[in-house]
Amino acid sequence: MDRMSVTEIFNGIPLPGHLHTPESLQYAQDFQFKEGDILIVTYPKSGTTWMQEILTLIYSQGDTEIAMTVPNWERAPWLEHTYFKDTLKEGEGPRILTTHLPSNVLAPALQNSKAKVIYLARNPKDVAVSFYYFHKMAKFLPDFNTFSEFLDRFLEGKVHYGSWFDHVKGWYRQRNNLDFLYITYEDLKKDLRRSIKKVCRFLGCPMYSKEVDKVEHHCRFPEMSQNMMVNYMLIPNEILDHDQSKFMRKGIVGDWRQHMTPEQSDAFDKIFQEKMSGCNLQFLWSLD
Repeated sequence: MDRMSVTEIFNGIPLPGHLHTPESLQYAQDFQFKEGDILIVTYPKSGTTWMQEILTLIYSQGDTEIAMTVPNWERAPWLEHTYFKDTLKEGEGPRILTTHLPSNVLAPALQNSKAKVIYLARNPKDVAVSFYYFHKMAKFLPDFNTFSEFLDRFLEGKVHYGSWFDHVKGWYRQRNNLDFLYITYEDLKKDLRRSIKKVCRFLGCPMYSKEVDKVEHHCRFPEMSQNMMVNYMLIPNEILDHDQSKFMRKGIVGDWRQHMTPEQSDAFDKIFQEKMSGCNLQFLWSLD
């Protein structure tokens, strides 16, 4: 249970020391991307695991063997985590990588590479709710007494991994500088099949209809939530307390309405408008 209470500060952003060290963060910043690399970029609790699973299934043409036998953090390792160097495998096929780091850290190296970047965003109200529950279960993150307390800190950008607003805007500004696909969690929920095909086109990986059928079926929330290679049940309770919350909790759009008061939602909307002014990104707050 190493460094569970340690916080690393990197480029002004607090990160959990259990997963990050100065050495691992510097290695990530200096990482040499190469042609064929695919980098999944997200702010926490935005559908990262979902996209890892989609890419795994796309590159196996719908064959579920690797998805059912290899943990997702080995299939699509986190660039900034302490274990990354030991996990990254050189071999045939593309390297699928994952990160929560902001654009100012990684964009310079990516601009000089031929790597592909998939940025997956999620409406920030649902992110805030999901992130709060993750704090309840993750022993390496600060605990908050109430959701209201966490929400205030989230809107101020004073949580681990920094400001959602800065993260999304920073990466979106790079869309014309990189081989870049922007897609949202809500897109996946609205039409998973269409979204899978969109990712396939971006990757240059055409798939037969029956292969897409397999990817779509395996990447639905009920299937993934029961997969031990995906739902983080392999991680012991001393690190992730599964009695507090499930890692894959609900997987819906609009759960924030069960947690925010009308006053909190209105305050959130006001801050959202201020922070996102000048940015043309739009988000679905529910699918009703």
